[in-house]
Amino acid sequence: MTQIETLSAVKSMTAFARHQTHLDSGTFNWEVRSVNHRYLEINPKLPEAYRSLEMPLRATVKKYVMRGKIDLILTVNLSQKNQGLHVNQSVLQPLAKAIYEIQRTLPEASQVDPIEILKWPGIFEDEASSTPEETKIETAILAGLEACLQQLNANRLREGYALADLILQRCQAIDSQIKLLDPIMPEILDNQIAKLKQRILSLSDQLDETRLHQEIALLAQKMDIEEELDRLKTHLKEVRHVLKSSGAIGRRLDFLMQELNREANTLGSKSIDKRTTQASVELKVLIEQIREQVQNIE
Repeated sequence: MTQIETLSAVKSMTAFARHQTHLDSGTFNWEVRSVNHRYLEINPKLPEAYRSLEMPLRATVKKYVMRGKIDLILTVNLSQKNQGLHVNQSVLQPLAKAIYEIQRTLPEASQVDPIEILKWPGIFEDEASSTPEETKIETAILAGLEACLQQLNANRLREGYALADLILQRCQAIDSQIKLLDPIMPEILDNQIAKLKQRILSLSDQLDETRLHQEIALLAQKMDIEEELDRLKTHLKEVRHVLKSSGAIGRRLDFLMQELNREANTLGSKSIDKRTTQASVELKVLIEQIREQVQNIE
């Protein structure tokens, strides 16, 4: 079993959290969903009365999340005492004066329907918005969001550790493939030299030692994969190091997957034996499996 306790704060970009805040004025519910994304994208969905909170809530999210698509949904259920209609006198008085002036100037003008006045922009005011209660509600909403984000991060961490464990298991499998290749390369070279001698003899009655040595040198150079194996080991070491690092590590891991895949492809192109071909294919499968997990890491 992989020792995931040695890992740092590996976070998945996929998670969900919900938090509810109760006040005398009502209930405020937060739902936060996050999915993988190349950058940080914040999508708030707020009731119209709380649109002014968009900037502070974005700042709050950035304290907890570095990458991913974040959907924020706030639903508000006000208590009965806060659901009444309150006319905004600062809007109504000038409006009534203007109506009076029009009717005095134009006696033939029809009477104004009060229902139409109620449709005037800004004619209603939220009771809380005209009292210190507004500050209390906004503070509670942002505190609720922070609690929800803390829960989200806990879920992201739990999922992140699971992803990291899967990645380390695949790294171990890649190590095993590399260890299989190291000891068989001299045997593969000897087999190819024997085949080469037989081929040269089939073309001539005598073995041209000079030509044989030239062909062996070319063959050894063509099938030399020591450099590729060394780079695979180096990249695997870096993957393990990155998984112990803090911050957003997903992009770094994605880059390392590209480098690992490059070496696996080169290994396959140099293969002259079915065992090295099989190892190259298995390496690419394992690397692709890691890459799929990496796409969900912050």
